[in-house]
Amino acid sequence: MASLLAKRSSSSVLGGLWTAAARTYASVAVGGDIVSAAPGVSLQKARSWDEGVSSKFATTPLKDIFEGKKVVIFGLPGAYTGVCSQQHVPSYKNNIDKFKAKGIDSVICVAVNDPYTMNGWAENLKAKDAIEFYGDFDASFHKSLDLTKDLSAALLGLRSERWSAYVEDGKVKALNVEEAPSDLKVSGAEVILGQI
Repeated sequence: MASLLAKRSSSSVLGGLWTAAARTYASVAVGGDIVSAAPGVSLQKARSWDEGVSSKFATTPLKDIFEGKKVVIFGLPGAYTGVCSQQHVPSYKNNIDKFKAKGIDSVICVAVNDPYTMNGWAENLKAKDAIEFYGDFDASFHKSLDLTKDLSAALLGLRSERWSAYVEDGKVKALNVEEAPSDLKVSGAEVILGQI
């Protein structure tokens, strides 16, 4: 436990805003390029099975998501889970107009799930019109960024940390990672809005 805590920096209050310093061992950090940190990685846009078949199971390269755009992206442990469904996604959905007013092109939710589960969940939350949902079915994106967490104790297996980032043209301008997957202290919409 002590070594785990030594690898993370704690959250702190700066200028009235909660911020979390990037973990020292993450392969992406503030100032880094999120596309370069995950070379050759693509995400899977949320869609129905039939849409997957008709698109020949197409994926979306990271450069298409981030290059030339202002993006807020948040990762979470999984679709249909407690904090993710009840607090994390709603914090972004309820603030979508504030993101657009700040010139954000896309607000993206990503989880280690298949795109069909992400689609059903987005529809269930009535958030698909506000937020773009992507699956990271094999966790390759989160592994590349060193943002994975073993949640086998909760019967979830390898999942994403709970995190958020503000990215401009692929460059990470702000990165927040929660201490525990059940926390929502630094990765919610209110914090990242203050960092844009």
